[in-house]
Amino acid sequence: MLDTPLAVSLGDPAGIGPEVVAKSWERRHAERLPPFFAVGNLAAVEAVWDGPVETIGAPDEAAAIWDEALPVLQIADSTTPPGGHELIGARNALDALELAVGLTRSGAASGLVTGPVSKVRLYAVGFNHPGQTEFVAERCGVSRELTAMMLAGPTLRVVPVTTHIPFREVIDALSVERIAAKGRAAARGLQRQFGIENPRIAVAGLNPHAGEQGALGREEIDIITPAIERLREEGYEVTGPHPPDVMFNAHRRATYDLALCMYHDQGLIPLKTLHFDDGINVTLGLPIVRTSPDHGTAFDIAGKNMADPGAMIAAIRTAGECAARLAAA
Repeated sequence: MLDTPLAVSLGDPAGIGPEVVAKSWERRHAERLPPFFAVGNLAAVEAVWDGPVETIGAPDEAAAIWDEALPVLQIADSTTPPGGHELIGARNALDALELAVGLTRSGAASGLVTGPVSKVRLYAVGFNHPGQTEFVAERCGVSRELTAMMLAGPTLRVVPVTTHIPFREVIDALSVERIAAKGRAAARGLQRQFGIENPRIAVAGLNPHAGEQGALGREEIDIITPAIERLREEGYEVTGPHPPDVMFNAHRRATYDLALCMYHDQGLIPLKTLHFDDGINVTLGLPIVRTSPDHGTAFDIAGKNMADPGAMIAAIRTAGECAARLAAA
């Protein structure tokens, strides 16, 4: 049992965040979810769900109404309708994220779960981070190089070394130091938050067939293998570089705890193919627990009662498990 509830920011109120958060509360007993409160706009929830909702003035008020209604810590009165295009939704999302991070850092919340946002709309209101992961890291005073964005499902965990950059920039962004830093953050995060004492990390190659000993590219020889050797020297169980086209089959997945991938889609394509409805995002390397469903705002289905809450449920459950593990450490 957590000492304080989890904080769940609703994300963009015009997206499916309010709906999947409300549906998660609706299934709280069946899914055995830890107590949480939503941070965002009450009207955004009421626009997509007719269940019981009650505003709270502080996180410690959530426990008293948890069994009867979804607790919502209100951040603003104005909002945008489901599927709407108004930028007030992005401002609401950013305000909710800022508040939820602060409450988690202060200990008023045991962990943070972030709802889906539109990066394009956030950029339009002055957001200058690649994504929520980098924003949370900065607010926690942690360099983004020391964190790892892990995407996880029941049968696969991946960490991309490079994330939201154009593909033509990937090779220039890769370095021995960067690969080793992401591997180190991933291993420590699995130890600290997931209780895996000796995590097994499989490192993907960049080129077809992991470069074919240099015939199809030298990045494996010049950059990736030296990073693997450095991690091994530090005592981590690391293998590779593995040919990316074969390392995600069921047999290979059973041999490692996490795949360290060189670029965004190399890891996210297999993850979302396998776990589209229950994949989550976990930020490793932070002093707080932060998870998120691994899906977007889905503006096209917002307000139509079509959103599957599976990923949000998994994100809330995982955040609770990680927070409890850290509290017991």
